Amino acid sequence: MPDKTWEVLPPENPRPADGPSPPMRRGRAFAMAFAIAVASDVLSVWLEFIPPIQWALDGATALALFMLLGRQWILLPALVAEAIPGVAVFPTWVLVVLSIAAWGTVTPLSGNPQ
Repeated sequence: MPDKTWEVLPPENPRPADGPSPPMRRGRAFAMAFAIAVASDVLSVWLEFIPPIQWALDGATALALFMLLGRQWILLPALVAEAIPGVAVFPTWVLVVLSIAAWGTVTPLSGNPQ
């Protein structure tokens, strides 16, 4: 009997059997992630004085970006930064999405750093 498994999130390093993924799919995902980040940062400025709603917005933004961009652990520091009062006026989510688009995923160092 074959093992039936469900994968909720996309794999961290997707490699299809017939070559690299088409750039259009990746571009659409980044465009959607950028739109979500911009909307969240704009709303965060106005919700600065209502912390519970702002926290819910930031949690929903982090979840949406996590689902769109995959397991990008760089989203966690942005979520922590957004929870600090006064930091929400900076475009934290936009900067995170742009850094992922520019540099890709964060990878640990290989070997012994000396």
